[in-house]
Amino acid sequence: MNVIKAIEGRRSVRAFKQEPVPRETLTAIMEAAIAAPSWANTQPWEFLVLGGEVLEKVKASMTEKAKAREKPNSDIPSPSFEGPYLERMRSTGQGLFQALGIAREDREARQDWTLGMARFFDAPNAVIVCLDASLGQWSLLDVGLALENLMLAAWHFGIGTCVEAAAAQYPEVLRGILKIPASKRIVVGVALGYPDLSKPIMKFHARREPLASLVTWHGFD
Repeated sequence: MNVIKAIEGRRSVRAFKQEPVPRETLTAIMEAAIAAPSWANTQPWEFLVLGGEVLEKVKASMTEKAKAREKPNSDIPSPSFEGPYLERMRSTGQGLFQALGIAREDREARQDWTLGMARFFDAPNAVIVCLDASLGQWSLLDVGLALENLMLAAWHFGIGTCVEAAAAQYPEVLRGILKIPASKRIVVGVALGYPDLSKPIMKFHARREPLASLVTWHGFD
């Protein structure tokens, strides 16, 4: 796939078929991920690729925590937004729920959606992204570059992805099941699988700001 077409076509996928992604395809995706640039070639990222019974155990444990409404304690603090950033976040949330037909006052349906995030949207595969606790913000930027590679490579193979902070909100679950040491920070999780285009949520497309509102030009006539 042409890289520009991959960039333009990629989207966050929140509905998946249950067919697992072949290991050879996952390997190719991860090879692309770790080919990303990083500060002085430090390559700070660490990835755990999940499937089968292990992923099902993670999903069940994360869902149990979410059902009990336990307070998240992510290794990476959640951000807070103001102004246009908050407006964009709210607009996206409203669009998602409209696509799903979930009314603002329907708390049960909204809770079900939250539980779906804890289950990686029922994707057949997932990736957990870690970073050594000794590393700082620049290494987080490097991890973001690797994640973009991962998502674009996945799209090339017809694999949908969704990067989820919710997948890392109970790090004790992941540490216990996946034997992740305390010396590693769990950054995010990524749901992977073949998109299920029959689901209503797949009709939703997040709005992008126009180029003129985000890019300024200097030294051009």
